[in-house]
Amino acid sequence: MTIRLVMELIGTVAFALSGAMVAVQKKLDLLGIIVLGEVTAVGGGMFRDLLIGYTPPVLFREPVYVSTALAVVLLFFVLLKCRIVSKEFLETEMYEWFMNLFDAVGLGAFTVVGIDAAIQAGFANYLFLQIFLGVLTGVGGGVMRDVMAGTTPFILKKHVYACASFAGACVYVGLLRVTAENIALVVSALLIVGIRLCARRYKWNLPGIE
Repeated sequence: MTIRLVMELIGTVAFALSGAMVAVQKKLDLLGIIVLGEVTAVGGGMFRDLLIGYTPPVLFREPVYVSTALAVVLLFFVLLKCRIVSKEFLETEMYEWFMNLFDAVGLGAFTVVGIDAAIQAGFANYLFLQIFLGVLTGVGGGVMRDVMAGTTPFILKKHVYACASFAGACVYVGLLRVTAENIALVVSALLIVGIRLCARRYKWNLPGIE
């Protein structure tokens, strides 16, 4: 199993949980929970593949991602239904922490995977496109989740969300020129996760109009 596949599966699990948690908080039924979990997990990659002309997208070619997301969402549903995880948990500060953690992990994993996909598609000389596709892969699923859930997307308001993805993407394309790909993948993904967690801990936000 390659490091890229590991990163993709980590991101899939993290984003599927993120989507499912939002769906439960919004009091959606089982279908709604599945849809939001799946969309969050594979939406960004679908946008990326369509943009670079890789059709049908990976989610249709390799069902392991959709299947993994479905399994994670159903497990989460069963845990809630059997009261192993209480619904009251969704109103706690711990829920917010886990939600942020899953979002951060998914964002970090999918950002670097998105850049790697762009390089393998033949765009190794197009740095801006690589970074753009990395950020799109990282934030696309979350944007779809938030829009479908009827909330303002995290990318527009939450703790330097897209900026963390952009910073990690820039670091990744830079590290690829001076170190091994696997090291660059892990370091860049951890940087994104670290920025997101620190942003929540220290309330980092971009300036806005009060």
